[in-house]
Amino acid sequence: MPIDSERIEAAVVELLRAIGEDPDRPGLVQTPQRIAASYAELFAGLDEDPLEHLAEASEFADEEAAGELVLVRDVAFRSTCEHHLLPFTGVAHLAYAPADRIVGLGKLARVVETLSSRPQLQERLGEQIADALDQGLAPRGVLVVLDARHGCVTARGTRQADSTTVTVASRGTLAGPAAQAGVLALVGTASAEAP
Repeated sequence: MPIDSERIEAAVVELLRAIGEDPDRPGLVQTPQRIAASYAELFAGLDEDPLEHLAEASEFADEEAAGELVLVRDVAFRSTCEHHLLPFTGVAHLAYAPADRIVGLGKLARVVETLSSRPQLQERLGEQIADALDQGLAPRGVLVVLDARHGCVTARGTRQADSTTVTVASRGTLAGPAAQAGVLALVGTASAEAP
């Protein structure tokens, strides 16, 4: 279902009135249209299937080696907390142990982009990414680590500006503590090497 821009604009006008603002004030007159346009972008993932990004995965013969682990670190993402409709932004670290299929690395970022472009909870987002990789690639294992800063924590309530939240979702051979520790050590080297 496409975004209904007219309804969003009308709702924003009502919201502005509800907080005591004048939606016809020069600085606000274009705000409803701007918010409708931003929502079309922020929630574009509602109309996308993340598995489409993995549909062109390459199968390889038994004698070919795909490696033991594929790890893509620091995939930037932004999403919107469904509880407060405030943004949360962070990085995703995606690991999978290939079985018979591999995919272009950019496709992994597209899965993250699609699933994060919806009203979300970070915990569910990590699980959805892990499920998509597991279903789309049928790997031996999957590990997804999300590290994000939430507007609902940094800008309101407790206002913890430096606080981040880390969540982990795993499947298959990467679900055990030893395997997770190994991947998390590789993820950690990204921060240690950063300038």
